[in-house]
Amino acid sequence: MKKFKNYSVFLRKYKNLKVLITGSTGFKGAWLSYWLFILGAKVVGVGLRPEKNSIIFKSLKLNKKIKQYYIDIRDLKKLDRVIKKEKPRIVFHLAAQSIVSQSFKNPTETVTTNVIGSTNVLESVRLNKVPNLVYVTSDKCYLNLDKANGYKENDTLGGLDNYSSSKASAEIIFNSYYNSYFKSKYLNVASVRAGNVIGGGDLKQDRIIPDIIKSIKLKKNLILRNPSSTRPWQHVLEPLSGYLLLGNLLMSKKLDNKIKPNWNFGPYEKNCKKVKEITKKILKKIKSNIKVIIKKNKNFHESNLLSLNINKANKELGWKPTLNFENTMDFTVSWYKAYLKGENLEKMTSNQIKLYTSKIRIIKQ
Repeated sequence: MKKFKNYSVFLRKYKNLKVLITGSTGFKGAWLSYWLFILGAKVVGVGLRPEKNSIIFKSLKLNKKIKQYYIDIRDLKKLDRVIKKEKPRIVFHLAAQSIVSQSFKNPTETVTTNVIGSTNVLESVRLNKVPNLVYVTSDKCYLNLDKANGYKENDTLGGLDNYSSSKASAEIIFNSYYNSYFKSKYLNVASVRAGNVIGGGDLKQDRIIPDIIKSIKLKKNLILRNPSSTRPWQHVLEPLSGYLLLGNLLMSKKLDNKIKPNWNFGPYEKNCKKVKEITKKILKKIKSNIKVIIKKNKNFHESNLLSLNINKANKELGWKPTLNFENTMDFTVSWYKAYLKGENLEKMTSNQIKLYTSKIRIIKQ
């Protein structure tokens, strides 16, 4: 019978470890940077300066906690200079243009960041012989056929829109680098794909929960573009826990190269909900009566149904989601309530990471 082990045991690997994170000023990157800081890692951040309406990087005072370089990953010379100087043991690549609507307004920025920028990360990792890499793309890298069953890691890559095609291209580039340069007896690099990640600190434009919070704060009507679209909602700590576990196993040489280097980290099927259900749930928990207006956006394509099959991560890594749908909503709403009330957001973030870590269990490797 398989035994379960406390997740904190696997996190000890990161204490005093030099870790470089691209996209450290973004939503997921900031959460990962702060979590690793708590663990005692020596965190090096690479990313653009925080956007005007960004709150997460500033709220966590990360500029005082990690060594931050404000550079664009599309600049290979600057990126390579940092990686060569810092000599990280592992790189977590999260930097990206992550907004679907923005990919229609500025397709070249999306393609150059998500494809060329990601290629630059791979190239610098190769040139500087960085031992390990966790390369983050998106669940939208799959050719979406609106099928009911979750997409598996070996399903066809592709995209009908600029954003999806940029993520599929990033995965294709990763696979080419893996087969050309990174193959060895054990896996030392991996690409990871997550679903719709939510949680405190995200105020990006054209994302449902940030839109809800901004509407409440500004006392404006909430516009829903695609109320019936179904997505695999998961708290930001869920995929990050998978990335950290995978990174540990890469560094420990625990994964045979017979295993393909691509991984899905998504929620259970019960967390797949329609946009209108998410909206109703959050407004109820925050006790807001703002008006909701349905205004479907026909200017760009978004799939109606999208979910991931996570059997591989469970079987090979022992990873599984920790939070059910109610937990996911509670974690998210609690953070934004603290934000709306002007409370200490670093304390809230720290408490949520500690609570989450105490809950998670993984199958012993």
